[in-house]
Amino acid sequence: MAKTNTPQVKFVNAETGEEIVRDATIEEIAQMEIDGDNTATARAQTESKAAQRRAILEHLKITEEEARILLGGN
Repeated sequence: MAKTNTPQVKFVNAETGEEIVRDATIEEIAQMEIDGDNTATARAQTESKAAQRRAILEHLKITEEEARILLGGN
């Protein structure tokens, strides 16, 4: 198979082990881009929340374990 810059899609038949690799369709490429954007957004939100938690803990001068105890968590 020739090298291509088009993303590839791979299907594997679980029963036979047959593998089919083909160029992604325009719709599949669009969905890959949407999925990538959603992943990046989710990662940025997670990192932002973690930074906010660290800032609050630092401001209160307590550890994560102490915060869990104060909030009644395990």
